Amino acid sequence: MTVPLAPAVAAPVASPDVLAGKAVRALVDEATLTPKPGLVDGRGSGAHDDMDLDLLLGSAESLRDRFAEMAEAGRRIGVPGPELRGELARIGRAAEARMLRVTGGVNTHRGAIWALGLLTGAAATGSGDVCRTAASIAAHPDPAAPAPALSHGALARLRYGGGGARTEATDGFPHARLAHTTLRRARERGASETQARLDALMAVVASLEDTCLLHRGGRAGLALARSGAREVLRAGGTATPAGRARLAGLDAALAERRLSPGGSADLLAAGLYLDSLDSPSPHRS
Repeated sequence: MTVPLAPAVAAPVASPDVLAGKAVRALVDEATLTPKPGLVDGRGSGAHDDMDLDLLLGSAESLRDRFAEMAEAGRRIGVPGPELRGELARIGRAAEARMLRVTGGVNTHRGAIWALGLLTGAAATGSGDVCRTAASIAAHPDPAAPAPALSHGALARLRYGGGGARTEATDGFPHARLAHTTLRRARERGASETQARLDALMAVVASLEDTCLLHRGGRAGLALARSGAREVLRAGGTATPAGRARLAGLDAALAERRLSPGGSADLLAAGLYLDSLDSPSPHRS
């Protein structure tokens, strides 16, 4: 299912604290959205043995000051070049270290730090299209990058190919924009805010080469999740009884196989962040 992407998002003039608050709110809204197949939500831990909703919420709050630092760096430097790339990377490593201290070593938000950090830094520059500016920042190498670690996502990319989080960023966050578009379209059709957000998640799962799914389930697991998400959307989304029935079926299938679309969740949070930049008042479920 192909959905035209939303128009470019130009960030309003906002203080670093306001932009950081929007980033944390996006993480909280993603975490609390229920029911999310395979993911931590208000019902429980999904396919995860090492995290729950309280841990995700604590992790999100722990990142507030680091997101504010990223916004301040974007405001101060103002140009999406190598200097800003290096500064965002430095702050991002500090954010990840803070997250791991708060969670006792559990990786709750590494992908979200990358995506929301770039978008927050980009939004603060005032350079126009937030996603395009973020892509320009991500195109530069991190001058102080440590030796790459073989994360689950990196291992999945080595085994199955695909660009992963870096390609998503350098391409201008197409899946975050897809989530944003789907949110808007679902609201226009009369969906509730929860239904619109679930539809946005399904749109991302249906399209993304999610390395979390690849790591846990290989190509078969990714295909299962994608096809299930497409069935939800083809049935009219979660605002319809048929769509909700298919969502429940996908939930059961992912739970049985311990599959989690964690990369899609990060990009839903990024889409919610774009939506918060593009909306005069926050949407609440």
